[in-house]
Amino acid sequence: MRRGDFSDLAVFIAVAEEGSFTRAAAKLGLSQSALSYAVRMLEERLKVRLLSRTTRSLSLTDAGERLLNGLRPAFDHIDSELAALTALHDKPAGTIRITTFRHAAKTVLWPVLAKLLPDYPDISVEINLEEGLTDIVAGRFDAGIRLGEQVQKDMVAVKVGPDLRMAVVGSPSYFAKHKPPETPRDLGDHRCTSYRQTTAGGLFAWEFERDGVELEVRVNGPLVLNDGEMLEAAALDGLALACTFESQVAHHISAGRLVRVLEDWCPPFAGYHLYYPSRKQHTPAFAILLEALRHKG
Repeated sequence: MRRGDFSDLAVFIAVAEEGSFTRAAAKLGLSQSALSYAVRMLEERLKVRLLSRTTRSLSLTDAGERLLNGLRPAFDHIDSELAALTALHDKPAGTIRITTFRHAAKTVLWPVLAKLLPDYPDISVEINLEEGLTDIVAGRFDAGIRLGEQVQKDMVAVKVGPDLRMAVVGSPSYFAKHKPPETPRDLGDHRCTSYRQTTAGGLFAWEFERDGVELEVRVNGPLVLNDGEMLEAAALDGLALACTFESQVAHHISAGRLVRVLEDWCPPFAGYHLYYPSRKQHTPAFAILLEALRHKG
């Protein structure tokens, strides 16, 4: 392959990922006409159409999809190796892309970034908040933060937070009308919020354990939500019981705004882990953030 072909392949990747010549041109700092010419020349050399173009849309052909899937790992590896060369500089630099969800971002990631970033002005962090699980390789993220039990086995996982507990809570006004449950089985008589994780599809069962006995309870109620703060709001407003992270509602329990039930059925479990592909070459910036996040307890 000629040396110029590599630049054309990089152009093709940018256009395919952005889904637009306009956005790709802005990303690469080139003109749209230059990008269009590069892709056209690449198609002519390969003797196959890679993109389907109309006046309003742009999509990959089957050949284009196959080429993109083949090129991504190779170019990601090149990007990683080039980024690792920042070790030759006095100051770590670069952008770290992390996917996580709101509770983990607020309780684990944000406190570390608030202390770290002022000392490293050349490091930037992009945080993508999603309640559902994210494929960090396909999404081109450097790492993700999720519960330990959610991390895929082919990933390197580093514990970045303490063990967690769940808490079943309701407002005083709710319990003025409903007898508090004494066991998880009593939840069938209560209005409860259900949680649906976007990528999982189904409604999550409430999980309990005591003295070696494990129970999963499918609850019913007026609300199906996919955000932890909305679960908290539903409980505070007396609409239903909520099962959420203990740390998220502890201050409401202490202030009497929420009442906790079934506490002895909610044991600790593995907390948050930062995970990343095992083949990833650490940049100095990533290594610094990883060490800062690592749970010392």
